[in-house]
Amino acid sequence: MKTLIDAIKSLKTTVSNVLRPVATVEFPAVIRVRAPRYRASFALTNDEHGELSCVACQACEKICPSGVIKVKSGGKRESPATGKKRQYSDEFTLDLAACIQCELCVQVCNSDAIIMVREPEQPVYRREDLVLDLDRLRANARERTAAWGTGSVLQAMQESKPRAEPKAKEEKPRVEAKPAEEPKAPAAAEGVT
Repeated sequence: MKTLIDAIKSLKTTVSNVLRPVATVEFPAVIRVRAPRYRASFALTNDEHGELSCVACQACEKICPSGVIKVKSGGKRESPATGKKRQYSDEFTLDLAACIQCELCVQVCNSDAIIMVREPEQPVYRREDLVLDLDRLRANARERTAAWGTGSVLQAMQESKPRAEPKAKEEKPRVEAKPAEEPKAPAAAEGVT
């Protein structure tokens, strides 16, 4: 009897779900409206002179909890646009297959070089295709829409939050410790030999 009741409950659940509207979409062909703060991939931006903003400080590499960012410095060179010496990044790789999208790399970037973009990467068949190198990251900056947050915006949000003052600890009155009494030896049993 219990089996029959369980089968009827299961059939009821199935029928109720058949009548519900479809919630899935065919992804590459149909893209749903994204939330305003949606972020999906990364990009490396250019500065006001058209050069790569990344100065290879490796702050993003150090803070990444997954360890998916690798930055190799090219040393200091003279900038063709400004004539000043500055440090450049020769290699910058980011593995999207292992990235947890925490946005910590964007938060610590003082030059706003790394940002997140709203459009996701195209679906791929190989994991190697999800490794973004310097050229792909720069192309993402040109071709995709930047997400709402940059390093300076996110840092300013952190600094503007009022911090709660720690409560002053109430001082407890001191209690003087009494000298410890020496333990008494157990009394010898009388008459026991």
